[in-house]
Amino acid sequence: MSEFSQAEARVAELFQQSSALKARLATEMATPVAKAAALIANAILEGNKVMSCGNGGSASDAQHFSGEMLNRFEMERPGLPAIALSTDCSTLTAIGNDYSFSEIFSKQVQALGQPGDLLLAISTSGNSANIVKAIQAAHNRDMNVIAMTGREGGEIATILKEGDIELRVSSSSTPRIQEVHILIIHSLCDLVDRQLLGGGDL
Repeated sequence: MSEFSQAEARVAELFQQSSALKARLATEMATPVAKAAALIANAILEGNKVMSCGNGGSASDAQHFSGEMLNRFEMERPGLPAIALSTDCSTLTAIGNDYSFSEIFSKQVQALGQPGDLLLAISTSGNSANIVKAIQAAHNRDMNVIAMTGREGGEIATILKEGDIELRVSSSSTPRIQEVHILIIHSLCDLVDRQLLGGGDL
């Protein structure tokens, strides 16, 4: 087998791993994702907003969600209130420098969060210290949390409260978890649009 054909075989293997995980989780994730979408739609209808946060690839996912909400997804509609907490480098570096990296999201939640708002907290390990603190800050502000996790849920799974929702991708592979996370985000956007604009009830 040539080097190129080995590379092609590896690509096919990665695609198969991703599709197998998505197929395994399709039924298992359907109910919690639908409940999370209903929570988001209801919060927006009540005049509240969604704040999102994550690190690395999960920061990109948080920004992706916020962008789909603020602009549009597939249906034409007004922008929906969403804030990604990983986008302001001045704020992030100020908090990280003056306090600690573990507080870069929690201080923003404390300052910007209002009762009835939601926090979309993303951590593939479930153990990111700054995400844990952000969730605790959200609870202190009477906010519910939608936690997107992986593996066994980590510390995040142990601190969620009644009314919170965990969307756990039970896999040990970070790239595969992230691939499902983005599918979950697109599913949330699709369902929120359907509830707010018609085309299907949640």
